[in-house]
Formats: sequence, C-alpha cells, structure tokens
Amino acid sequence: MWGFFGIISALAGVSNVLAASSPPSGAITIGSGGKYSTIAAGLADTSSNVYFIYAGTYHEQIYINRANVKIYGQTSNALTYKSNTVNIWNSLVASAAGSDDLSGTVRIGTSGTGVSLYNLNIANTYGHPVTQSQAIALSVYGANFGGYGLNLTSYQDTLLAQYGPEFFSQSLIVGATDYIFGQHASLWITKSVLHSVASGYMTASGRSSADSYYYVINDSTIEGASGVTSYLGRPWSDYARVIYQSCSLSSVVPAAGWSVWSSSTPNTDHVTFAEYGNTGAGASGTRASFATKLSSPLSITTVLGSTSWIDSSYM
Repeated sequence: MWGFFGIISALAGVSNVLAASSPPSGAITIGSGGKYSTIAAGLADTSSNVYFIYAGTYHEQIYINRANVKIYGQTSNALTYKSNTVNIWNSLVASAAGSDDLSGTVRIGTSGTGVSLYNLNIANTYGHPVTQSQAIALSVYGANFGGYGLNLTSYQDTLLAQYGPEFFSQSLIVGATDYIFGQHASLWITKSVLHSVASGYMTASGRSSADSYYYVINDSTIEGASGVTSYLGRPWSDYARVIYQSCSLSSVVPAAGWSVWSSSTPNTDHVTFAEYGNTGAGASGTRASFATKLSSPLSITTVLGSTSWIDSSYM
C-alpha cells in the first residue's frame, strides 16, 4: 500500500478553528467505540442520515445511493483536511473492477443527491505510473454534492465529477494523470490544494456540447513534487471547459499551461481553457494558442446556481 496518508503529515499545520471530535446528536457511529465496526455496516443502518466515523483506517469500498446522507470523519479541526484521522482505501484498478467507476473507493450514485462528506481521507492505492490505469478514489453521480475537508488520493482519475452540481472546499486532491475528470457536472473547487505526484494533467473535461457545465478551480494552490510538469488540463472532449481563477500556480505548471488531448486528436476546436487573476511562477509565460484569459472572475452562482445546499462555513 502506498504511503498516501503520509502526505497529510507532510502538508499539515496546527489549527483548532473548529472541532469535530465527537458525534453529532443522533448520529450513527462507526469504528472503535462506535456501534458498527465497518462503514458499510453503518451505512446499512438507515435509521438516521447522519454518520460519524471514529479515527482509524478502513479498507473498504463504499457506495451511497440515497439522498441527504452526511458523513463526518473525526478531526480536531473540521475546516481543513490537515487534521483528518479517518482513512478509507481500496486498491482496485478499473480493468479488474469491470469499469472505471467500479474501481472507486467511495461512490455516490445518481440517487445520492445532497450527500455531504466531511474530513475523510479517501484513497485508491493502485496507482501504477507505467500502465497508467484508471483507479478512482471518489466518483460523484449525485446532484448537490458537498466535499468538505477531504483528502482524495490516487494516480490516474482520482476524482470523477460526473454529474452535479458539486462543491469542494478546504480539500486536497492528489494525482498525476487526468485526476479531476468527468462529463456532465458543474464543479466548483475552492480554498483547496491540487498536488501532482508525477508529470501529467490535472483536469480532463469531457464536456461534449455547448451546455452549461463548468469546472472551476477557485482561490486554490496548484503544486507538485520536485521536477514535475503538470498541465492545468487537457480536453477529453472538444467542448472541454475549465477555469482557474485567483489561484497560486507553482512552477509545476509549464508556460503553455494547457495541453491537447493527443497529437492525433487535439480536441481544441471548441474548448474553453481560461484563467483569471492567477499568481506564481506557473502563471507566467506564453499560453497555448487555444487558451484564453477572462476579463473578470466567474461567480459561484453562475457555475452552480443556487448555493443554499452548501455548508456556509466552507464558502
């Protein structure tokens, strides 16, 4: 198993802004000291939609396909991923699982609307840099998904943002190849860190028509391991639309910023790869010819619509 969870220690700081060290009233409890020893067993109890997981490491695959489920991981500071103590992992690769989605460590189904996950480290530890096979940490097919203080880790296809809207804040997303991808979601990632462990591409938008969907990375930090070159994105489909705004881009981002899908299939005729107000070494240089600059930032309501379902502590 990779030492994925060790990345938390390397990036951690000390803070006590908000404690979530004990279960909310009425929560179903999981882990040492809880009612259930596994997450799957706990989720099978539907007497409440609120779950609390005690500190520990859980080797499981989790599927959530009902509405308004809230899962809290034990932590000393809920407003960051850096204090997380709950680790959920599996090591299944897509080729063995039967599909990319079925490899996921945590999967949110289409009926899983309004699901909120707090302070969980979710990893797919397959990560093979030679075969570069897909191995998902988290896949989201349910609308109004909230990811708060999460640490998502894999190598290729870490986060499948397939249907939305989706909101992530105060989170860490780790990968190398197309590690934020999907086709039909509007996605807003804010106050988070994208960390590239090897050279590759951060996003792979599969938007295939002139629809309303965006991937927006807002007010976040883009970084990576030493010597890594990581493009902001490449177009899985010809209408890919990805925006980075008010982000700090480290030197892992090359001057071109963005990449074609491949030399034989560039997929750039209708892409929107845009930036606004980014800073840092990776924000300078001559961008790819198909990239653009915005004259003003996008608002979260433009991208997601109503934000009433989002936990306002993380806005």
